[in-house]
Amino acid sequence: MWCYEKRLQHPIKITQTNPKIAQIIISQFGGPDGELAASMRYLSQRYTMPYKEVTGILTDIGTEELAHMEMVCTIVYQLTKNLTPEEIEKSGFGTYYVDHTLALWPQAASGTPWTAAYIQSKGDPITDLHEDMAAEQKARTTYDNILRLVKDPEVCEPIRFLRAREVVHYQRFGESLRIVQDHLDSKNFYAINPEFDIRQDGNCR
Repeated sequence: MWCYEKRLQHPIKITQTNPKIAQIIISQFGGPDGELAASMRYLSQRYTMPYKEVTGILTDIGTEELAHMEMVCTIVYQLTKNLTPEEIEKSGFGTYYVDHTLALWPQAASGTPWTAAYIQSKGDPITDLHEDMAAEQKARTTYDNILRLVKDPEVCEPIRFLRAREVVHYQRFGESLRIVQDHLDSKNFYAINPEFDIRQDGNCR
């Protein structure tokens, strides 16, 4: 069970609407390397992780990614709040507006809707942790790309915070991979799935 604290992990206060920027930022809500995908990936993988300390890390980071999704949605909301039809049409936000008005809906900057195909939950600890490390690096790259395009300091400041957290998550998943490897014979890092292939008596299939 989660306890919801009614505040953002990092403050966001955007005073100028900008639907063009919103169309970029929304990729970190529903894009292939966004926060929704991250949270669903890690919170799904934790069930078949055979080592409790790594299960805890997946739970912690998956929960934090939900908080990051909330931050991204807040940014998009504040960038599009109270837009006029004229502003919507002029900015190119009209295609989104027709389908969703100004509600938040998970899609990439390209307009592609979110799909579970963005994530993987394989049930093999080493496979999943390599997936997770790659996911954090891809998210960091996306935030780098956003920061190259967006110059509004009120937007950039929370984006930089989110980018920094991707780096921390990458490091924690690297530590998790080492924990998994420490439980395995170094010759068998990629030979067995400790969640599935080790019998109760400790022998490998």
